[in-house]
Amino acid sequence: MSLRQMEYFLTVVQEASFTRAADALHVTQPALSHQIKALEKSVGGALLERMSRGVRLTPMGRAFLPHAELAVRSAAQARRAARATAGAEGGELHVATLHSLAVGGLPDVFARWSAAHPRVLLLLHEYATADALEEAVHRGTADLAVGPEPAGRPGTVIPVGEEEIVLVVPFDDRFAGRTTVTLPELADRPWIRCAMEPVVHGERFLDWACGQAGFRPRTALWTEHTSTAVRMAAAGVGVCTAPAHLVRGAVGEDCVVLTPERAWKRPVTVYARVPPTGAAAAFVDLLRATWPVPGATGPSEDCVAPVAPAR
Repeated sequence: MSLRQMEYFLTVVQEASFTRAADALHVTQPALSHQIKALEKSVGGALLERMSRGVRLTPMGRAFLPHAELAVRSAAQARRAARATAGAEGGELHVATLHSLAVGGLPDVFARWSAAHPRVLLLLHEYATADALEEAVHRGTADLAVGPEPAGRPGTVIPVGEEEIVLVVPFDDRFAGRTTVTLPELADRPWIRCAMEPVVHGERFLDWACGQAGFRPRTALWTEHTSTAVRMAAAGVGVCTAPAHLVRGAVGEDCVVLTPERAWKRPVTVYARVPPTGAAAAFVDLLRATWPVPGATGPSEDCVAPVAPAR
């Protein structure tokens, strides 16, 4: 079994056709078929079922697929890491993060990186939930991830700072002239909820926080992305929670930001399966030096740190 054979197998699965896979790989179809048969012989059974209109995975192929993906991605990471040790002066760096961080917290960091390392190509992988982000690192999709502290402790975890969670209301809201608000004051308000909302003590964060204040939030709208929730809150659909850096730095020009009387903050980390080296280590250093959230030296005493993502 060779890495090339696994790459061929993954291409056939992706293209669902030996003909298209051979074209994508720039090899002849007989050569591709020979390599797949050799791979199947080495694992002891058929991985692909040949059909009149393409191919599909066998049960053995479905079991083999995620391990082949991990092996190929790990090999790519190993090549990038080896090249990156030459001073981060070439190659590429794959960074995975949550959509909210990509929109609000990382643009300035990426701009500084591009100015300092113009020969290193950045590839950004965005995910909706912390679970999906951790899984991407586990699969080897990215060299490192930027997000909440991972529950699974995938390898190396480096604290970066913290992000503050704020409340968003429209300009004509009755609280628009204030900067802080208590949750009981919002007990009668509709809320915009997001699929990215984390889980605290077995409950979605807003349910838990409002429960501590003595009420259950009334949901007016569910969204997929935090940036959408902010836009909806600005339009008056309801109140939403969002990271402060996203609201103030990207999508919050037409809304009012309120801080809960007891501030909500959660740690932000960078993590990877192996200790960052070369370009990855340089990126971590830049991230820690330029993280945009004030007070990013560690969680405060008011920190309410979501410990698990919504599922």
